[in-house]
Amino acid sequence: MEKEIRISNNLNEIATLANFIEELGEELSLPMEAIMNINLALEEAVANIIMYAYPSQEEHIILLKVTSTPKQLVFLLTDKGASFDPTQVEDTDITLSLEERPIGGLGIFLIRSIMNEISYQRLDNENRLTMKKDI
Repeated sequence: MEKEIRISNNLNEIATLANFIEELGEELSLPMEAIMNINLALEEAVANIIMYAYPSQEEHIILLKVTSTPKQLVFLLTDKGASFDPTQVEDTDITLSLEERPIGGLGIFLIRSIMNEISYQRLDNENRLTMKKDI
């Protein structure tokens, strides 16, 4: 099964994304916990694109393609924003106290914690973030 959704780089679109993931989870009969975790990871990835990939006044499209097999979901997020490879970001040290911890980085930590595999490519002026989740 393949599905896709196109959303604009506007934080209001996070609700549209959440509805898409919920419908996907229902179609695949995924447990609610899995749906919520997948939604959290994708919300973090898309929010990062919305907040950091483009100048704030420009409207752009973010494409999410989902492919499912009996054992895995593959999510491909594509955008034409500024190049950013989240796989190169060092893990956040969650053992530090809140006061000692630098701001940011928890979103990527969450994505890595939820997804089984993450890869990034920059092809044809596009960011392509692939996230795989075993089901």
